[in-house]
Amino acid sequence: MSGRMDMARFDEAPARPLWLITLADLALLLVGFFVLIQSRQLDRQALARGLRAGFGVSAPAPATREPMPLGIAAMLNFAPGSAALPSRPDGLVAWAEAALRDPRVLLTVTGSTDGSPSDVDPLTRSAAVLAADRARAIAVALAVAVPSHRLLVRTSGRPQGRRVSLSLGYAGVPERGHP
Repeated sequence: MSGRMDMARFDEAPARPLWLITLADLALLLVGFFVLIQSRQLDRQALARGLRAGFGVSAPAPATREPMPLGIAAMLNFAPGSAALPSRPDGLVAWAEAALRDPRVLLTVTGSTDGSPSDVDPLTRSAAVLAADRARAIAVALAVAVPSHRLLVRTSGRPQGRRVSLSLGYAGVPERGHP
């Protein structure tokens, strides 16, 4: 008996005719096509202003682009609790200078600590301050070869060892006013 009931469900006519579903799909595709055509003629700035006004936002948020990573280098083996460079940074400076010949590339310098109680700034007892001091020491060494508008200095929020990482990132076309 249950076999007959299952077959009876398949014999029922569909709730909507197939041509109606196909027509609805076609209509949606046409609407999408016309929206695409109209979007080419749209003033994007006016649209952005209208959206901001609709949500009660008065000014646009500052544009922050996260550079796409391209390469990495590092200065390793800092002494615990110290931001003094463990070796001469000549190799890092040459690497950064060669990489930054491309005006679309930015350099990010990230200082870090190992998370141990001894790897903190001696005056403030802060690992974040020590990580910032390490990044700053490398940034100062790079200042002769790297323009300041192409250098980002950061600290790591988690223990990553007693080091400073340098990462190259593709940031796209340079902004006006910067070479």
